[in-house]
Amino acid sequence: MTGDRQPQLTARGRATRERIVRAAAELMFTQGVTRTSIEDVRVKAEVSGSQMSHYFADRACLVRAVIAWQADAVVRYHTSTPLGGLDSFESLRLWAETQVKLQSDRAFQGGFGYGALAGQLADADEETRAHLAAGFERWLTVIEAGLRAMRIRGELRPEADPRTLALGLVAAFQGGVLLAQISRDPQPLASALEAAVNHVESFAAHR
Repeated sequence: MTGDRQPQLTARGRATRERIVRAAAELMFTQGVTRTSIEDVRVKAEVSGSQMSHYFADRACLVRAVIAWQADAVVRYHTSTPLGGLDSFESLRLWAETQVKLQSDRAFQGGFGYGALAGQLADADEETRAHLAAGFERWLTVIEAGLRAMRIRGELRPEADPRTLALGLVAAFQGGVLLAQISRDPQPLASALEAAVNHVESFAAHR
């Protein structure tokens, strides 16, 4: 996409760029996208102004790099042990329980990295919105793949639609996190995820 092409980087260059993106992601998570300046990121990443401009043509490029970084983190999290791609009823339950605990441990501050970005940037320029949509698609694809594997193994009935169920799980999570943040109460998130996972289980082949 325009403005986001990167020159061939050395190992040291890749490490520096990663440090900048990680610093930007942390700042945007804790203090918000609009309140995070290039100078804030430069200071936190401990790089020079010339290094910032070398790796990122402008602030929009940096924001899109953070979107990609957060999307990568989502995919790694959902495909790692013990979640393992969310391809069982047990892993779906564990995912739901883990998310409620995580938000409670954070005292409902900051929300969820990728979702927090999306909430702040949904009305941004079309290119940034397209990057957000692509990241959500990667997240949905992971969950959809796990549900499809369950259907192939015969754990879900043939009429179960993995795409629709994945959308329901992600939407329940996003909405639940927002309500939990507003109320400073885990119950909205716990209830939303319970309902979404129950809906998946309603397609269990043994029923």
